Amino acid sequence: MNGYNHYKEKSIYSMSGPELLLLLFDEAIRRLKRAENSLKEKNYRDFDDCITRVSRIVRYLIDILDMSQPISWDLKRIYDYLIYDLSRVKAGRERRLDEIGRIRHILSELREGFDGASRKVNDMHIAKVVEVRG
Repeated sequence: MNGYNHYKEKSIYSMSGPELLLLLFDEAIRRLKRAENSLKEKNYRDFDDCITRVSRIVRYLIDILDMSQPISWDLKRIYDYLIYDLSRVKAGRERRLDEIGRIRHILSELREGFDGASRKVNDMHIAKVVEVRG
């Protein structure tokens, strides 16, 4: 493993849960942009690879949901819809750029929501009760 890959792997292992989640969303969004460009350039092999990777990311997002939380059921429905939509886009005649943009928009909105929620949680300060002696 070269130095850069070792550094990259080490930095990923040192990330918090919310940071990793945002990284997944960023990668999915980046892959969708690349899929759009590949489709414009008629590079169907790269297009298929990008859509497949985004589908894997969304499936992973489903796998890591904590289904004991009520919001998880709504997120699962959104993710299931995205997987369905991605499969339609990937299918032969349904390769439309506007659909990819719409999926990317949904993922961007989810990313912003998770980013805002994690910032709100991190900004909460819990005051400790300090005993004063003296």
